[in-house]
Amino acid sequence: MRNKYPKIKKQDKIIVIAGKEKGKIGTVLKVDYEKMRLIAEKINMVKKHARPSAKNAQGGIIEKEAPIHFSNVMIVCNKCAEPTRIGKRILEDGTKVRVCRKCNEPMDE
Repeated sequence: MRNKYPKIKKQDKIIVIAGKEKGKIGTVLKVDYEKMRLIAEKINMVKKHARPSAKNAQGGIIEKEAPIHFSNVMIVCNKCAEPTRIGKRILEDGTKVRVCRKCNEPMDE
């Protein structure tokens, strides 16, 4: 498989475009490029049954975010606030930035 990494990074705002969570918006908390998955805030919540332990003295049912595949999410532009694809542009000073394909504004600040 080709190692072409998606252009989604930590702290990006995303919207889910497919699956049971379709339409939800959240912030990326963690990205796993090897498995092509990400964990987003309040998206794809699952319930996990936990025994009492040193970390969790009470035990019981814990709700946490589960990973979701990159293909099921789309990045939301900060400027135009719409789901968009990402392009790359090299600025005059030689730095590479991600660019919104809808409004052509840089996404990295």
